[in-house]
Amino acid sequence: MDRRRVVVTGIGVVSPIGCNLQTFWTNLVAGRSGIDRIQGFDPTEYSAQIAAEVRDFPIDDFIPKKDQRRMDRFCHFGIAAAKMAMDDAAFDRDKEDPTRMGTIVGSGIGGLSTLETQHSTLVEKGPGRCSPFMIPQMIVNMASGLIAIEHNLQGPNFCVVSACASAAHSIGEGLRIIQRGECDVIVAGGAEASITGLGIAGFAAMKALSTRNEDPQTASRPFDKERDGFVMGEGAAVLVLEEYEHAKARGAQIYCEIAGFGQTCDAYHMTAPMDAGTGATRAMVAALRDAGRAAESVNYINAHGTSTPLNDKIETRAIKGALGEHARKVAISSTKSMTGHLLGAAAGVESVACAMAIRDGVVPPTINQLVADPECDLDYVPNTARELPVSVALNNSLGFGGHNACLCMTRV
Repeated sequence: MDRRRVVVTGIGVVSPIGCNLQTFWTNLVAGRSGIDRIQGFDPTEYSAQIAAEVRDFPIDDFIPKKDQRRMDRFCHFGIAAAKMAMDDAAFDRDKEDPTRMGTIVGSGIGGLSTLETQHSTLVEKGPGRCSPFMIPQMIVNMASGLIAIEHNLQGPNFCVVSACASAAHSIGEGLRIIQRGECDVIVAGGAEASITGLGIAGFAAMKALSTRNEDPQTASRPFDKERDGFVMGEGAAVLVLEEYEHAKARGAQIYCEIAGFGQTCDAYHMTAPMDAGTGATRAMVAALRDAGRAAESVNYINAHGTSTPLNDKIETRAIKGALGEHARKVAISSTKSMTGHLLGAAAGVESVACAMAIRDGVVPPTINQLVADPECDLDYVPNTARELPVSVALNNSLGFGGHNACLCMTRV
């Protein structure tokens, strides 16, 4: 039986550089950074005092005030992104079967701010003062559940938690469900809101974060020799995945096709990638094989590109391992240089970047490419966006725990 094709027909974004698709994409192509000194709490005592926060988020446009207080911030972001994506997809809901529509919205950490504030309440005021909404606010699957409730999506509903690969796995699983014929539509992506005292303290203790506090907008510098760690971001991105014939029949707009998905595990270390990058290489090879595309067909890679000393040089090796000599002909960018690292939502935002690159024929830059690193010697689209017809794009996501995921996205 022929495998069902899956396309993207709706997109919603809440990010540090824009809380709608057009603003996000305009700022991404312009190379604008969303990184600044943390405003959500006083970071003075922290070694890392910068992050890519979502500011000017019009929450009242998406969630009634009485409901806002019952949800964690990561759910706010996820619900808003999903509403924008569903509006963008423009379904006639009277003609859709809700049992054929599902939701997979992942997160790496979930309700961290709720955990932090409720623990303080427990310690300072006792157990009787803890909120009855604490558990549903905190659990990682709640964004997916609330999105399904709002849009009456009665098909499969679950949450993938695979650290920084969560949204990639969510989109990949959505792809598989539609391909198997279990659903016609899956709302998929990721949401994260971990810029809290506890979140920053934990990553700072690992020495994973940039401490370039005096110059926030140049702190995230993937593939640059002077990179010193990642910058945490927050937000959400949701894509409406739809079976191709179903989308065509209703005259839907189509951004791109999700043509292939590869997933592997390093089985090596809790936080460090394999030195040769072979796990990530295998994920890219698997995604291309799944899509039926040759390595030489790839025009663009949205790299995981965290701006950490280890990731960037090892991901460079992994790309060379997957594409061979063709690696030197491919445009590669890390949009984390502008958005920061959205952890479990990162692959959602970066899938949006790939979809828009395919649609518009322009690839976003890697900003802050200032000092060449001999171990990072590929074309990272330095500092300025590039007009480039993109027919095949790869989106790499690599997570703590050795998780590797790669999405292959193509022009229809």
